[in-house]
Amino acid sequence: MDVSVTMWGLTIIGLCALIAVDFFIGGRKPHEVSLKEAGIWTAVWVALAGLFGLGLLVFAGGQPSGEFFAGFITEKSLSVDNLFVFVLIMAKFAVPTIYQQRVLMVGVLIALVLRAVFIAAGAAIVSTFAWVFYIFGAFLIWTAWKLIQEARADEEEEEFEENRLLKAVEKRFPSTDQYHGTKLFIVENGKRLMTPMLIVMLAIGTTDVLFALDSIPAIFGLTQDPYIVFTANAFALMGLRQLYFLIGGLLKKLVHLSYGLSIILGFIGVKLVLHALHESGVHVPEISIPVSLGVICAVLAVTTATSLYASKKQALAEAGSGEDRTRDKDSVDV
Repeated sequence: MDVSVTMWGLTIIGLCALIAVDFFIGGRKPHEVSLKEAGIWTAVWVALAGLFGLGLLVFAGGQPSGEFFAGFITEKSLSVDNLFVFVLIMAKFAVPTIYQQRVLMVGVLIALVLRAVFIAAGAAIVSTFAWVFYIFGAFLIWTAWKLIQEARADEEEEEFEENRLLKAVEKRFPSTDQYHGTKLFIVENGKRLMTPMLIVMLAIGTTDVLFALDSIPAIFGLTQDPYIVFTANAFALMGLRQLYFLIGGLLKKLVHLSYGLSIILGFIGVKLVLHALHESGVHVPEISIPVSLGVICAVLAVTTATSLYASKKQALAEAGSGEDRTRDKDSVDV
């Protein structure tokens, strides 16, 4: 897909305008985000992504449109996994509820800028070295196996561990442990101090880079078009703030999410390896975009259904155990 510099500029301006509207309507004044508000804005961002994909269908054809939808759904599903870590970060820094939306908004913007750098680098490497698809494919298959191993280990909830960049910032710049509204810096006793608000924003943004190590190779397995890779990532990330508040309570119920994501990553990894073999002149079947889109949607649907069923079954079992313990206690008292 041949995208002119003008189209790139208009796209970035359009995305910035959407972010500005989101900020001035829903995120300018600190407040607790209700489920209704989060649901409306989530629907808006999904609808905007759908309209963009339809626009690609009309003006560029079915192939770019299919690649965008496959990339968007993949990035969106992988971003849900990010929310688990975001919850840990919010708890680690004890972010007040009314400030969480501002933290997520700025953190996601930082993540979007960093991902743009990753995408530019990835596009340059892919266009120059075809063999990099072998590395991307192998990495995704390894990541998929690692996700399965972690899911089967059934480890206790982990704590957020600050990355090196965040530790360096905290060490270099004096800070306070008290929140002062949405201020990033304050002056106290003539000394300029960094507030926890800035620290947690950096934590959200830089931590997302770790997830980009998985998601960027994954979407390059679906399309090698930098424009589609960037826009799919942008639409997936920009609705992440509202998604955090919408499904925050449901995250613990998605017990099979890691299995679903591992299947998706493994599938795309195999697709990348087959594509690399095809580019090397080996006659192997290639997986089409419609097939990829169907597999991704089917895996997510099955994963969600089995997760909710397993969570409901576990809740009923725990409720039954609680009633049995109550009866035993009453018997002893009698």
